[in-house]
Formats: sequence, structure tokens, C-alpha cells
Amino acid sequence: MPEPLQHGLKIDHARDSVARQDFVIGLRRYVLNDLAEAMRRRYDDQVAPAFARRQGRPFESQDEIHREMLGNTTFQFYSAARYNAQEMSWRSVIPEVASHIDEIAQKAAAITGTAQGSLTLDPSLELPRNVTELDVHLMPGGYESRGDYLAGAVYDNGLTVFSAGLLGPHIDDIGQSFAHYVAERFPEFSPRRIVDCGCTVGHNSVPWAQTFPGAQVHAIDVASAPLRYGHARAESMGVPIHFHQMDATSMAFEDESMDLVVSAQFLHEVSLKDIRRYFAECYRVLKPGGMLITMELAPARYMQPYDCFYLDWDAYYNREPYYRAFRNADALELARPAGFAAENFFEFTVPQYTKTEPAEFARQARLDLSFDNYCGQLRDDMRYYGFGLRK
Repeated sequence: MPEPLQHGLKIDHARDSVARQDFVIGLRRYVLNDLAEAMRRRYDDQVAPAFARRQGRPFESQDEIHREMLGNTTFQFYSAARYNAQEMSWRSVIPEVASHIDEIAQKAAAITGTAQGSLTLDPSLELPRNVTELDVHLMPGGYESRGDYLAGAVYDNGLTVFSAGLLGPHIDDIGQSFAHYVAERFPEFSPRRIVDCGCTVGHNSVPWAQTFPGAQVHAIDVASAPLRYGHARAESMGVPIHFHQMDATSMAFEDESMDLVVSAQFLHEVSLKDIRRYFAECYRVLKPGGMLITMELAPARYMQPYDCFYLDWDAYYNREPYYRAFRNADALELARPAGFAAENFFEFTVPQYTKTEPAEFARQARLDLSFDNYCGQLRDDMRYYGFGLRK
């Protein structure tokens, strides 16, 4: 059954709702493991050899593989099942969230009445079209849906189903893993001001405040509804975070005012043009010696063509139009024009902090970059990819 959320805005799902969510979790696990492996076998045993015989060479790119697989019944079945399972992750929680939205609003108002953190919204902020006109991840209404808390509550509860318990009861394993990576890998680094960019409901912002309790943590996003929810969510956990409605490509922070800028699965949701603008802003707001830490998709250059094709599914069918372009790009080359130097660029992979013994996590956090074909994929025993830049 789905692992329930553990914070003050959680709702008690009825048994039929829990049963639907449990079914979706099982379906997603089947699609992403069994069906994915069956598709890989079909590719290895039939598709790749047939292409090599016909063309006199193996596949050279993920695009060639995608064009070939479009007519393959195994891929068609896999895609149909995965698309429907993705939609069902949201549909399994939306009715329950909608029926409890007044209760969530009342809880949020009571919680934030004695807030230690803060919430600053900007009604004049012009939202990008990829937020207002695109149901990213097939989430109905996207992140800026009507209602003060609806989009945040749907995202929080839906992500719990989507992640099938792999990200922990606070769906914060990514934040925990990267915050503790920084603490272990750079023990001399003690950030006083941190900003998390593209934070949605702040589920990965909270671990930074918990790992560095002496730091002032800011969390920014362009969508207001998740920020309202995220502010109350963090306060219910006793974690003071300052949420701002703000565009990461044009931050309202002063020059050299941050020690650490972080993000988790944010860059692949924006265009390469905006990524360059984001890096420029990061360089501007970072203090000398400050650090940029990014959790992201594994770069295409480290993957075999088939694995790139597999990861590209989200770009074509999950309404993530910038996904593929980001994976094919070179993050360092995108960051160079901002002023970041090549010698201050580093890459790493880390295990899941919430599922790894602390001593073993500390050991692995000090290892050099290592990759496997499942790096970054949502499955048991996964590893995360990240990169960093020092100013």
C-alpha cells in the first residue's frame, strides 16, 4: 500500500482511494521493471539485429532507435501502459484531495498563523507558458491550477503514489541525499544562506534546512499554489523556510548573497536558453567560494544509445518538451558563459540516503563518479546523478 505522508497537511484517504493508489503503484512497478525489461530483450534479440542486417551497422543514436521502435508492438504496449499509469497516479488522489481541500486550507491557516518561515508571493510575476499552458508530467491543471492549495496538495499526494514509496514518507530522499552528500564531501563548507530553485512544494528544500540547521534557507518557484502549500507543509514539520514566488532566471536576491544554490530535477524542465540565464543568475548571487549543486538526469554522453532512447520517453510522451535537449547538452558548456571555470566543475553519483546506512553513505559520498545504465531511474537501489560548480 502507498506510504502515507508524514506532515501536518496529510489527509486520511478512504479505503477505496488507498486501494486505487495501491493498484497504481503495482502497475507502475510492473511497467517500469517487468515491461521495461521485456522491451529491452525484444530490442536486443530482434530489433537491433534486424536493423544491423538491413543497414550494415548498429544503431548510432537514440533517435534511430526511437524511429525503429515506433512500429514495435512491445514498445507500443509499454508506452500505452506507462502513459495510463502516469495519468492514474494523479487520478488516484485528485478526488480525495478535492474533497479535503477545505480541511487542508483550514490546517494551513492554523499552521502558518505562528510561522517561523515566510511566504512572499508576487502577483505581478509573468508566468512562463510552459507552466500556464502545459500539464507537465500529465498532471491535470499543471502547477498553477485554481485554488490556493489544490495544485500543491495534488502534487504532494500524487508524487507519493508516483514514487511508490521509493522517496520515503516525506518524498524527500533526493534532498536528503544531496544535502548529506555536500555535508560529507565538503565538511569544511558551512553555508549560511541557501536557495532551492524550482522547489514546488519544498519537499526537497526541507532536508537542506535540516542538514544545515544554522543556515537560512530560501525556496523559489514561479507557481504560487505549490508555494502556499509548501510553506504550510514545512511549518507543520517545524522547519522554517522562506518561500518566494520568483523566477530562477531573474532572482530578486542581491549580488553575492548566497553560499549555496541547489535544485533537484529542475533544469530539464526549462529551455537551454533559460538554463544559460539561470547559470548567470547563480553566478551573480553566489558569494566567492560559493557552490552550485544540481541533481539531474544522467547526461546522454554517459549512456548507451538504447538507454538514452529509454529515458527520452518522457520528452515525447510525458509532456516534458525540454527533457531530451537538456540530456544531450553539456552542463559545463552551458555554465561557462556565466563565468564558471572548468576546473571548478565536478560530477558525482550518490546512493539513496534514506535507504543506506550512514557509514556506507559517507563512504560512497567520497568516491569518484560511477555510472550504471539505471542511474537516475526510479527503481530499487537507484543512484542519483549530480554536478556542482564552485565560484
